[in-house]
Amino acid sequence: MSSLAYDSTAMFGRQLQRIKHAPGVLVLTQTMPITMLLFFGYVFGSALAMPGEQYRAYLVPGLLVATAAGGLMTGMFQAAQDSHRGVMDRLRTLPMSRAAVPAGQSAADLLTTALGMIPLMLVGLAVGWQVENGPLGALGAFGLLMLLRLATTWMGSFLGLLTRSEEAAGQLGSATFILPLLSNAYIPTDKLPGWLRTIAEWNPISAVASAVRDLCGNAAPAPDAAWPVAHPVAGSLAWCAFLLLIFVPLAVRRYANSGR
Repeated sequence: MSSLAYDSTAMFGRQLQRIKHAPGVLVLTQTMPITMLLFFGYVFGSALAMPGEQYRAYLVPGLLVATAAGGLMTGMFQAAQDSHRGVMDRLRTLPMSRAAVPAGQSAADLLTTALGMIPLMLVGLAVGWQVENGPLGALGAFGLLMLLRLATTWMGSFLGLLTRSEEAAGQLGSATFILPLLSNAYIPTDKLPGWLRTIAEWNPISAVASAVRDLCGNAAPAPDAAWPVAHPVAGSLAWCAFLLLIFVPLAVRRYANSGR
């Protein structure tokens, strides 16, 4: 375990250097959710049943969760880039733990995501979002966001190692933007058609978005919703645990064997 920790720390530092030399990606990930908040909150909010500040208070947690779920696209692209540029082959020849590379990348991604969410939270507070349940609720919500980011990053790393090219990973990663749309991140699901509501409420993003709203005191979970949304904290933990149990060993195994 000490070897894994040491090697993961080295990969953590490598990933931070990688981000340092590509600041445009970090700036984009920070500004895009803010742009969506201002656009959705002031344009769509006037057309919904809960207009204005009420909708913006509903929207901010959804955008935070959509940002966390972006680990799927980020992990996919970074893994594909390293794999198809030969970086993975070089790292694989070193006497280091096979889990260190994806673990170090995931840890660095968590740090940059946590810092990147701060501007969105500040803008959210400025346009009407509030944390009603105090610091403990906020910490619990933030912990769930980071757990979702970790789970989706590992999932993305595995899928990125499966792709045949960086272009394929980029196209597949871009397609993941539809996942928050098929959830309650941006709009409530209670008015959706029955089959579509079922799909949306069994989306992990819906469970985490409902949990963040509940922990922050923004909206209570709907009692007639599917189980992950009606019990959002438990549903979020269950979804994240499921994704980690599936994709952590798959990503490590794929990394260890992809050069053979």
